[in-house]
Amino acid sequence: MSIDQAATQMSNIGAANSPESESTANRLTGPSLGRSWIAGALGGALALSVGEVVSRFSESVESLIVGVANLLIELTPGEIIATSINNIGPWQKPLLIFGIIFGAIAVAGWLATRQATSKLSVPIGFGLFGLLGGFATARDALTNAPVSWIVAIIAAAIGATATMLMLRSARRAEENDHLASTTPDASLAEGADRRQFIAYGGVAASVAALTGVSRIGRTSAAERARNEILAQQAGTTTTVPGSEGAAAPTPTQTALPVGQFEDIEGITPRIISISPEDDFYLIDTAIVKPQVNPATWSLTINGPYVDNPITYTYEELLARPMVTREVTLSCVSNPIGGDLVGNAIWEGIPITELLDEAGVQNPSNPNHQFFSRSVDDFTCGFPLPLAYDGRTAMLALRMNGEPLPIDHGFPARLVIAGLYGYVSATKWVEEITITDWIGVDGYWQPRGWGKEGPIKTSSRIDVPANRTQFAPGTTAIGGIAWSPTIGIERVELYIGDDVDESLEDDSAWVEAELANTESDETWVQWRYEWNAEPGDYLVRVRATDKNGNTESPIPVAPAPDGAEGWHSIVVRVA
Repeated sequence: MSIDQAATQMSNIGAANSPESESTANRLTGPSLGRSWIAGALGGALALSVGEVVSRFSESVESLIVGVANLLIELTPGEIIATSINNIGPWQKPLLIFGIIFGAIAVAGWLATRQATSKLSVPIGFGLFGLLGGFATARDALTNAPVSWIVAIIAAAIGATATMLMLRSARRAEENDHLASTTPDASLAEGADRRQFIAYGGVAASVAALTGVSRIGRTSAAERARNEILAQQAGTTTTVPGSEGAAAPTPTQTALPVGQFEDIEGITPRIISISPEDDFYLIDTAIVKPQVNPATWSLTINGPYVDNPITYTYEELLARPMVTREVTLSCVSNPIGGDLVGNAIWEGIPITELLDEAGVQNPSNPNHQFFSRSVDDFTCGFPLPLAYDGRTAMLALRMNGEPLPIDHGFPARLVIAGLYGYVSATKWVEEITITDWIGVDGYWQPRGWGKEGPIKTSSRIDVPANRTQFAPGTTAIGGIAWSPTIGIERVELYIGDDVDESLEDDSAWVEAELANTESDETWVQWRYEWNAEPGDYLVRVRATDKNGNTESPIPVAPAPDGAEGWHSIVVRVA
């Protein structure tokens, strides 16, 4: 070998080991992190979209996103759920859904960035996604389990395949980019691969976007049935586009009773409206409200203490005489001064009629439990004698003159006066079991909530709002108080600037005027005309029920069996 040849060989070796050469070699092992992440994120979005599309067209298959959300809720301790209800309110479920979507997309993107160094990252990662989605959806009571597993696995396979195709196109494009300076035709190949990457990504992004659009205008069998009932009630034959001929409701609002003090701007109305806008509070465990077709729905009453188990169809129940009752319901998670409470007019069948027809044994036995289950497997129960003690205990089919809204339990729900919803107010109910009180717990008891759930005496200041300022002179202070089924005897106000005085001196309190009520099962509006003078004031309210029990001033958190304490605000008169 000549000296020149040796020098050339050494030069080539040095060039091969140079930092620039190492960087080029590393870059050739896979696409950039940015392109890899985009490929994985789009593949993850596509996988989620497949599940959404199937659930869009089949009511027996649940969305993968919703299935995982329901699983997370069931695994979440009760204290965390209570905290989220108190601090986030109705936003807790939308935030959970968005968190799952963005979390899944982010993890899918990360898996794609690992594919260059770990060749099985994408297949294994997406496979685990599929198993999680299949498990989460198949366990839902409203879904077809085998089909749910198949959909989840196919969705994961499609997402993984799309990710691998985009990664391959991105890798080839970048390899050709490095060769473009030395190979004349490389730029053409680079452009083709780049276009292929964009095309794959565009398809994945378009499918994901169209999935959301596809859900707009969807009308379930439950909605079509409810619309038809409303149309028959209104005497119209208008049809809803895309609702397969279902009759549409006439857009008129049911006339509701007006309270005595509703001339006070901002005070809670006597009846909470559900149309045209639904203002009644909504708290339940369902991420997506069950869409129950009344044509296939039925209610069964059974259990070890039932002599004649019986099943009723919706048509059979509609044909029966109904009673109408005005009843206040409250969520156990309602904080002092909170709005998780509502009053409505309910129409339905006294539950004792149905229990008697089923041959319930020894209704006065406190060791027996009225235990109910919804179509989505939510459960709750209360002592059986409470259904017979004279309070409103109803299988409700109508609310404020309309069929129950979907969100409030259509086609049927339970309304039991004087009990928090978590032990009594089962929506979309399909089974009532008369069973033992001890050893049979509902959904919330294993999560740390109390076994019994009587609604506690409570009061709230609606107007003026906390930390407002207004001019001196006569101003109305107003709000509501409730203690179903006991009733409210009086409501008192403290208006001053001394916290200790409100705790120690009963003479510092003034009595408010109470409105008339339908019964002791409803809330009562109250008002007080205050001649306000300049200054800063603490305003407190307390209610006393007809048993002589006055709200305690000691704050108690909603968990495990309801909040306690005086609702207080501060205002400035200037």
